[in-house]
Amino acid sequence: MEQFMQSGESSARCKRSSNLTIGDRALKGLADLIKLLPSGTVFIFQFLNPLLTNKGQCHTVNKYLSGILLVLCGFSCCFSSFTDSYTGSDGRLYYGIVTKDRLWSFSDRDAKEEDLSKYKLRFGDFAHAALSLLVFAVVSLLDSDTVDCFYPSLEVNKKVLLMVLPTVVGGLASSVFMVFPNNRHGIGYPAAQGADKAEPEI
Repeated sequence: MEQFMQSGESSARCKRSSNLTIGDRALKGLADLIKLLPSGTVFIFQFLNPLLTNKGQCHTVNKYLSGILLVLCGFSCCFSSFTDSYTGSDGRLYYGIVTKDRLWSFSDRDAKEEDLSKYKLRFGDFAHAALSLLVFAVVSLLDSDTVDCFYPSLEVNKKVLLMVLPTVVGGLASSVFMVFPNNRHGIGYPAAQGADKAEPEI
């Protein structure tokens, strides 16, 4: 009798753990995707989107405002892929925009004396920009407030999409990063090792 009760408890425990595993996988998939995005952009979207969408109870004005936010955040994700940082001769951390020849610094007056040609524009930057935009689209368009605001009929299939899309996009992201490793530390991304103690300059 005790063995039967123990086996029943263990089977119920296994069912609960499997259910939790499915949910955990979905959340972990989204969390891994968010790591590929600029932290500031993600924070701004998560902070402003509930306000602009009125927590999913949208009117026409809310849709326009939320749409503008989506466009601006998407642009920010792409733009950040074309930025990088370096430690100047004064020990400070500087940010700049990558060009076809070098890194164009925003504020370092001694940038011309630095060899910044190794930061020049590469084809991989375009791949990372497109990937960042795709990841942001998945994260933002599956947001509950966005779903309720723009396409409430999708709420029924949201759980399925939440399970499938992060996995597919995550696999695609892994493939892209294998072909085009991302060595940049631009705006919104962690600074390079050894530069974390430097004072940032933009």
